[in-house]
Amino acid sequence: MINSTLCYIERKGTSGEPEVLLLHRVKKKNDLNHDKWIGIGGKFEEGESPEDCLLRETMEETGLTLTAWRYRGIVTFLSSEAPETEFMHLFTADGFTGRVKECDEGDLEWVPKARMRSFPTWEGDRIFLDLLDRDAPFFSLKLCYEGDRLTRAALNGKELPR
Repeated sequence: MINSTLCYIERKGTSGEPEVLLLHRVKKKNDLNHDKWIGIGGKFEEGESPEDCLLRETMEETGLTLTAWRYRGIVTFLSSEAPETEFMHLFTADGFTGRVKECDEGDLEWVPKARMRSFPTWEGDRIFLDLLDRDAPFFSLKLCYEGDRLTRAALNGKELPR
């Protein structure tokens, strides 16, 4: 079993419209997320809480120090391509200090929030991104994949229509 964090960091862009910092995963070999655009995060280290991991991973990947964040839900991720179940602790953040640095896992880019769903991502990500946009209360989402194909999704223990 793997525990990880995933965070969507927002800011107000130069046009006044919200932007989200996304990571285009293009630099690591044998990356399950290769060529996908995802939020910021990574695997827990021994003894870390979800918040500890969130803050460490954000600093390591982006150079930013988060100052305001919300714990939004847990995503149980099962994949035919992954040997273990992953529990992704999902966060959003809208306060930070520092400047974005280069990331060794991919290319970081501030993307207009209104356009972020047009980038290649996991099908199930669209489900939790909709929940985040609706400001849903804390949720548990289970996503099951065969390769890149979403085969099952359940929100708070109830199957979602496919």
